[in-house]
Amino acid sequence: MRIKQRAVHRGLILIGSALAQFRPFIWPLKPSTRARLLHSWPGPTTWLLPAKPAHRLIRGRHHTVAVRVPGHALARELCAVAGMAIVSTSANRRNQPPALSYQELSRMRLPGLDYILPGATGKARRPSVIIDAENGEFVRR
Repeated sequence: MRIKQRAVHRGLILIGSALAQFRPFIWPLKPSTRARLLHSWPGPTTWLLPAKPAHRLIRGRHHTVAVRVPGHALARELCAVAGMAIVSTSANRRNQPPALSYQELSRMRLPGLDYILPGATGKARRPSVIIDAENGEFVRR
């Protein structure tokens, strides 16, 4: 939150290599909800799911947690090797455009950034879609 200058109440997105990695954070899903998630992953769709009690940095002021199995193979591999879901966020400060390459990120000089994982960036030029799983509404297109 400090690096991005992002308000704590907004929460963060978790990424994982599989739905099972989100179990510590979410309540059991209806079979129809589970099917929709699995149909959209891996890919650029983030789902808001009913959250178990979690640290306020993850949930923010919400009763949901945002989760995604990304289309980016390196991100999924990182989660698989870690054996857990990890926090994901765009590489930018609040209200600034995200870095789309290693070179752009290096020029940002983000104090507190400890490490940049080498590898190709994804092809996406826009943020992921965010859908509320409870009502099917798009929170971000």
